[in-house]
This record gives sequence, structure tokens and C-alpha cells, in this order.
Amino acid sequence: MAYSYQLETDEAYRKAYQKSIETPELFWADIAENFRWRKKWDEVLRWNFKEPKVEWFRGAKLNITENCLDRWVETQPDIPAIVWEPNDPDEASRILTYKELYEKVCQFAHVLKNNGAKRGDRICIYMPMVPELAIAVLACARIGAIHSVVFGGFSAQSIADRIQDAQCNIVVTADGAYRGNKSIPLKSIIDDALCNCPSVKKVIVLTRTSIPVSMMKERDCWWEDEIKKVEEKGLKNFEPEIMEAEDMLFILYTSGSTGKPKGVVHTCAGYMVWTNYTFVNVFQYQPGDVHFCTADIGWVTGHSYIVYGPLSAGATSLMFEGIPTWPDAGRFWEIVEKHKVNILYTAPTAIRSLMGFGLDSIKGKNLDSLKVLGTVGEPINEEAWHWYDENIGKRKCPIVDTWWQTETGGTLISNLAGVTKAKPSFATLPLPGVQPVLVDEKGNVIEGNGVSGNLCMRFPWPGMLRTTYGDHERCRTTYFSTYENLYFTGDGCLRDEEGNYRITGRVDDVLNVSGHRIGTAELENAINMHTGVVESAIVGYPHDIKGQGIYAFVIFNGIHTDENHTRQDINQTVTKIIGAIAKPDKIQFVSGLPKTRSGKIMRRILRKIAEGELQNLGDTTTLLDPMIVEEIIANRL
Repeated sequence: MAYSYQLETDEAYRKAYQKSIETPELFWADIAENFRWRKKWDEVLRWNFKEPKVEWFRGAKLNITENCLDRWVETQPDIPAIVWEPNDPDEASRILTYKELYEKVCQFAHVLKNNGAKRGDRICIYMPMVPELAIAVLACARIGAIHSVVFGGFSAQSIADRIQDAQCNIVVTADGAYRGNKSIPLKSIIDDALCNCPSVKKVIVLTRTSIPVSMMKERDCWWEDEIKKVEEKGLKNFEPEIMEAEDMLFILYTSGSTGKPKGVVHTCAGYMVWTNYTFVNVFQYQPGDVHFCTADIGWVTGHSYIVYGPLSAGATSLMFEGIPTWPDAGRFWEIVEKHKVNILYTAPTAIRSLMGFGLDSIKGKNLDSLKVLGTVGEPINEEAWHWYDENIGKRKCPIVDTWWQTETGGTLISNLAGVTKAKPSFATLPLPGVQPVLVDEKGNVIEGNGVSGNLCMRFPWPGMLRTTYGDHERCRTTYFSTYENLYFTGDGCLRDEEGNYRITGRVDDVLNVSGHRIGTAELENAINMHTGVVESAIVGYPHDIKGQGIYAFVIFNGIHTDENHTRQDINQTVTKIIGAIAKPDKIQFVSGLPKTRSGKIMRRILRKIAEGELQNLGDTTTLLDPMIVEEIIANRL
């Protein structure tokens, strides 16, 4: 067995789970002994959900990169740490061993220091999916700076909001990025964002696409030039900054039910222990396995299961720059064959999209190396689960259906690959340390099996968020105020007769589109910025590929020369303010919205209309104008 804490049988899982509930401090202290610490903890856990305040491994000192790099450089320097597959299949792949990755992280740590970065600074990273993105992330952690990675699909306005909120002083970016047959001008988007971000003093730019960019004197510098300066001085090592267990490691922004994105904060020690423990156990990782997580590092999945989880376990992590359908729908399967991938972890949206291309793209691809399949980001429907199982796993690879969130840091509910039982479309059982509870609207706990309710957690786990950056009250009201002494996930959930959990979707004003959370308020604000829009309301509806699509009801008083042209204009506005990932799938123009006399939009009614459930709309007599509902139904898209 590679890891002393790897649970290899159903009985081992049940024993570990029991111990983690009965004596959590003892349980996590034992797990934490497997990591490198500069000073051990004085207290394993101190917490209350009222403030909220959660502290794990109080008094411990460490640097997470010593656990991701240094200890493996000493024991397995030549093992591949990162295998990189470029967007273009004709471009050469890259392999970075642990020794090479360590050296590159140390070099870039010097670059950051040379450009004024220090412990506690917030650094925004807006980069393509290249190894340098992982290097930048780890270099921030090495020097004790807090990284805030922004997904490459976000607009200048969205980036500016995130930079302003965290008051970042450095941005690390690239000239551009490749994504399928598109090239994205990252640097020029950053330039637009920085018009309103006086806190930024330095921009470090990696060359990726070689497109012309504007470089401002004093502020902008090239990554390659800065590395050369470090090489000329012969600097190979960088002594890591020793951090407190509860020091911030990173901020990651996620949509909420209000218009402003919130910066979820994760800290050093608990997050490290959690991502490592869940990675090793959920995927049943074995030394030498190649782990391919298809996410972008701009999302939490990439943070936890491309960078920190695998590297802290000494694993080989595969990074992919492109998209699953370019240059054709066989790209994932070519990568699996080329790099002999053992674990494939992807989103149900990708699976459903690839299903639509039929089986021709799989023909002739050797997928025999696969041992474990995984899904993440949203619940997987049964049809997609079976397609994945039969055509990709050849019915010999367990599928782990992982449920978790940006806020949880890593997986909370999932079967363990080949160890605990899978059930199509069910996340199944909680991991050790996770204590789920279902409650009704009033917060009463729903006991027993064969029930459903709102999913909460009654006890902290090491990887949970600590706060929302700069606004602890928002953290309290969002996650801890709905139900007393419980963390509220915002998800509805069903528990079957055997105690398996199935996530049934969001119960708040947040949509889950292709695994990405999009707040309805944030999206409505963006649509309402269009010059002709008076008001809008957003709801989700079932979508064959994305799981949930975005349906917009829009009151428009501008001049329609062509409704479709107006829809394109509105989508352009959304792309400019948030990014292309938030574009509505359907935009229906309406003369009014169903509102109560107090002015509240009855989204319940709009949701049913969008879903096509027109027979059972419930009581509409309380509406200010019940006739508006009939008009909306008559013009439904």
C-alpha cells in the first residue's frame, strides 16, 4: 500500500468513518502525521459555527510547497510531476519531473520577490492552462503570497472586480491563450481591467501565442526576461516562507445569490491535508498512476485535483490546455492513449457533449490503461453515467461521482473507487470526517432513510472555507445563518433507503451551468446594463448538454429591428461584463414579469414555464397582474 491512510476495503472505510465521527481530533492528528511540518500543532481543532470560526492544526507551522515539492525531490526527483498536453496535438507535450518543477517554482519565487511581492500580498493569476500556471500558483505559496486565480474565460470587468476586492498588487498573465481553434488575447483583457485597478504595480507576462501586446514601461515585464535575470545570478533554491496553519493560501471567487462575486478563502494546513486525503482515497491513487483531471486551474477542481492534491501525494498530474472537441471529439481519448492515463476525472457536461458525437471518435483508441473514472461539477444523469461506464471504462473501471464545492476545498461525498459501492447518479456516502444532515425549510433535522431535504453539514472538516475575503459577515450570512449551528450547502439532496446521497440541485438563486455556478442576481445585473433593458429575471431549465441552461425573461423598451439581433446584443453585454460562460441560452422578451403586490418576482412560476410544466403553476391570485403569466406562456421559447 502506497499510503498508510489509504482505505482499501469497505470495512476499512466504515471503521475510519466511525473513528472520524467519534474522535475527530485523534483521527485527523493521525492523518496529519504523514506531512512535513516545521512545527507540530498545539491543538487539532477549535470551532464554532456561530461566528463562524474554524481553526485546524492551531499553532502548526509549515509551507505547503515543501509537501508538494521538497519531500518528493528528496525521494523521487525524476518521477514526472506534471505532464502537459498542449491545445494543438501537433505541438510537443512537456514533462516536468519533481526536480524540474521544484527548480522552476524556486526561480519564479525569486521573480515574484524581485518584483516586490511579499508574504500576505494578493497576486492575481490570469493565464492559459500551461505548466507556468501551476508554477506561478506554487511560487506564490512558496513566498507566502495569496494567489487569486481567475479563469481565462472571464471578462475585463469580472477581473477588475476580483482584483479590486482583493487589492492585488501583482498580476501574472500571458500574451494570449489557445482554446480550440480560438486565440484569446489575455494581456489586452488585463490591460482593460487594470484601467480601474490602481493597486496593481507589476504585470508579469508569459509568451504563449506571440500576438502583439502593449507593454507599459515600469509596470509590465516579460516572464522570460525575469527568469533570465534569476538564472544569471545562478539562483537555484528558494527558502520557503514558514506559514501558520491558518494563514491564507488562496482566494477563489465564486458566484453567489447577490450580484457581487465572493472571495472564498482557504488556509494552508487544513486544505493541504484534506485535498491530499480525498485525492488518495477517492481515486485510490497508486504510485506511478497518471491522473488526468480535465478542469481548468481557474476553478477549484483544478486547484485541488491538478495541483495541490496530486502533488502533495507525489503523484503524476496531467494538464490539458485545450477542449475535448477540438480538433475533433476524440481528443480526450487520444490523450488517454498517448499518456497511458490511469485516472480520468471530468465533468458530466463534457461526457454529455461527447455522447452527442457518437462512438466513432472512440473507435481505434486504446483506453486499456484506464483504471478509475470520475465526475465533478454537477450531478451526473443516469444515461451519461452508463455511457461513460460502457464506452470509456468498458465496465471495468469504477466511476466516482464526487460532490463538493469551491467552499468545501475538496470532495465531501463520493464512493471510493472500487472500495465502496457506486450507484448511478448518486454521490453515495460521505468521506471520513464529513457529517451531512438533511433539514426541512424550518431547519428541523430529517432523520432516517428514503427522505429528502436541504443538505447541511453539522461538523467542520479540514478543507472548509474560513471566510469570504474582506467580508466575514457575508460568509456568516451565506453559509451559517440559514440554519443554526449548521453549514448550509445551498443544495437539495435525497437520501435513499441505503443511506446513499443524491444531490438534486441548487435551492437558492444560483444556477449550475456546465458545472460552473452562476448567480442569478449577478447575471440579471449584467443583462440590465444593456441600454434597452428595463428589467430581467433569470431561471434555470433542464439542458441536454449543460445539465442546466439559462432562461432569461427580459422587459425591453429599446427599438427591435430584429429580435435575434437584440438577443445577440444582450449576450454581447453579458460577455463583456461577466464572460461568455454566463450567456443565456434562451432570451424571451416579455411586457412584464409575474410579481407579487410587494414587487417580488415569482421565480417559481417562471421556472415552471421555462421547464415546460404549464399545468401546475400553483396559486397566481396573489400576483399584481395574473394575466402576464398567460402572455409569457403564449410566447414561451
